[in-house]
Amino acid sequence: MSQTPLKIGVIIGSVRPGRFADKVSRWFVSEVERRDDMETHVIDLSERDLVRELKLTLEHSAAPDDAPTLAQRIGGLDGFVVVTPEYNHGYPAALKLAIDYVYREWRAKPVGFVSYGGMAGGQRAVEQLRQVFAELHAVTLRDTVSFHMAWEQFDDEGRPHDQDGTAKAAAVLLDQLAWWGLTLREGRAARPYEG
Repeated sequence: MSQTPLKIGVIIGSVRPGRFADKVSRWFVSEVERRDDMETHVIDLSERDLVRELKLTLEHSAAPDDAPTLAQRIGGLDGFVVVTPEYNHGYPAALKLAIDYVYREWRAKPVGFVSYGGMAGGQRAVEQLRQVFAELHAVTLRDTVSFHMAWEQFDDEGRPHDQDGTAKAAAVLLDQLAWWGLTLREGRAARPYEG
């Protein structure tokens, strides 16, 4: 008996022009798409006017184009992988705004991380994000994928130089995401999470 594929949101946390996130996220999405137990849903924060969307929500107004809100998109997913850079020892402000814009929809769902940056490879951003998601009752995964000195790790076509190593790291993360995603989806269905 086959399971319905998990709906996995890949959240691109950088909104800077010329961002390196495009290379990292394209590579990671291609790794997710190799699997038959997951369905990829990319949420690119640079494509959303989060400040305007938040203001409309606070005013109880509808978005004029009736596009699904970020909260609706998050609510319909089974798990997430956040692709984040490290800016000044932290994660991007747009990512914080997006996380805080949503509340109950994060609960009892797994969150993994793909980070990139300089010497620390984005790990300081990930450690801060773990604290934020814990407060939202999300389950963060232990293993991450991290690119230290990221701009040196990819070729001109956007492929990692160490394709075997990065594929193995992604597989570990995605296997954990699959286990937690399925377990928590079944748990939410059997007994809604009220934490």
